[in-house]
Amino acid sequence: MTGLLCYCRQGFEPELAAELTERAAHAGIAGYARTQRNDGYVVFASDDAAALDRRLPWRELIFARQKLRLLAELPQLDPADRISPILAALQGQPRFGDLWVEHPDSDAGKPLAGLARSFGNALRPALRKAGLLTDKDNSKFPRLHVVFVDGIHAFLATADTRDSAPWPLGIPRLKLLPDAPSRSALKLDEALLTLLTPEEREALVKPGMRAADLGAAPGGWTWVLTRQHLHVSSIDNGPLRQHVLDTGLVEHLRADGFHWQPEAPLDWMVCDMVEQPRRVAERMATWLREGWCRHAIFNLKLPMKKRWDETRLCLELFAAQAGKPLTIRAKQLYHDREEITVLATPLR
Repeated sequence: MTGLLCYCRQGFEPELAAELTERAAHAGIAGYARTQRNDGYVVFASDDAAALDRRLPWRELIFARQKLRLLAELPQLDPADRISPILAALQGQPRFGDLWVEHPDSDAGKPLAGLARSFGNALRPALRKAGLLTDKDNSKFPRLHVVFVDGIHAFLATADTRDSAPWPLGIPRLKLLPDAPSRSALKLDEALLTLLTPEEREALVKPGMRAADLGAAPGGWTWVLTRQHLHVSSIDNGPLRQHVLDTGLVEHLRADGFHWQPEAPLDWMVCDMVEQPRRVAERMATWLREGWCRHAIFNLKLPMKKRWDETRLCLELFAAQAGKPLTIRAKQLYHDREEITVLATPLR
């Protein structure tokens, strides 16, 4: 079997399968999705995996935490010798620069973490002896992924280090600091890390910039922005944590985030308000269209059904009503729940 292997949040397999199916069709590449609810991953089988891999960049996939090109499926491994069939399946492959042994982030997959750790230690020297793995980690070579979905069933896949998540399981391990006003701070931290490249973060998030945080209370996203040394207008009728105000970088305005607008254009606007996603998309588009901000990060809370359809509709609505060329990236982040996070920035 060839195709793509993509990880996702448990329970969102249908959304990822629908996204891969639609995007492959738009690219003119035949294939089909294979998954089950709560697996934590989707296989998209295709005879033209290399072309599909190129046409579906990881940063453009919304529900995929990780995107890998599938090399082989080994459904009946012998627990007494899992290494030999893996080496046999990899014969003829180019050398890899790193090895990650993983498992889905699901109820069934998490108990496999111990197996993944120990098996990686055993497989790594065998791969080097066979000439399939560089002596030291080398990001210039493809990365090999061995993904156990149970003790005798594994997928072999490869990743381009420039077009895949740089974290095992596609999950950035972020620590909630003690002074964070809420866990939602992790969402904005992850958004800045995931939706922007390192070069974009350096160019677009600079000390002294001015931002608005709509629906700011209790101040989680405002706090993240102040740690980047931005000046923030925090818009919410509710209170902010005092230590956020004490930074000297925050102006708290008690107003409705859906109706407030700045007196002068801002560098950034962020929004994590609980509201119907289409209404949020329309309001965010107004901000970009009217020039009230240059860059934006916002969340869209998804319904329980037809989540891919709603996602596509909201993003199309936003792009159409923004009225200007934008780079739009959206992801369901690890720290998101029934939502996606969207970045909009002027097209360069």
